Amino acid sequence: MFQLHERLAQDSVLVGELPLCQIRLAKDARYPWLILVPKQNGTRELHQLTADAQQQLMKESCSVAAIMEQHLTPDKINVASLGNVVEQLHLHHVARFQQDDAWPGPIWGAHPGVLESEQQLQDKRRQWQQWLAPLERFKPAP
Repeated sequence: MFQLHERLAQDSVLVGELPLCQIRLAKDARYPWLILVPKQNGTRELHQLTADAQQQLMKESCSVAAIMEQHLTPDKINVASLGNVVEQLHLHHVARFQQDDAWPGPIWGAHPGVLESEQQLQDKRRQWQQWLAPLERFKPAP
């Protein structure tokens, strides 16, 4: 059974699932930020996935990035696999804008996170579920 790292659970909410990954919304209000987490225990690095899983992750990542681009029209979409704090494999997808607080630098450590209110978080979660609904085999979280 898949087990999510407690830090990812604490810092994000489940939006839904694709065949390989959970899609999670980061609770930081500063940036539109989704996190893809492959549902495979013990995987820390991209190269540890099977070739088929690597291809599936790339497909899911590109699909999520395309949805972000379509609905948010950012200046850039940053996709990153960092594991210095949370070693469980996960891919950050952050829509960046020239007017955001950290532009043009990285978001990590630039400013303290700004937490969404519970209502704002649920509203954004529902919005992402609507935007992601057209993706093949997307299952929204209840």
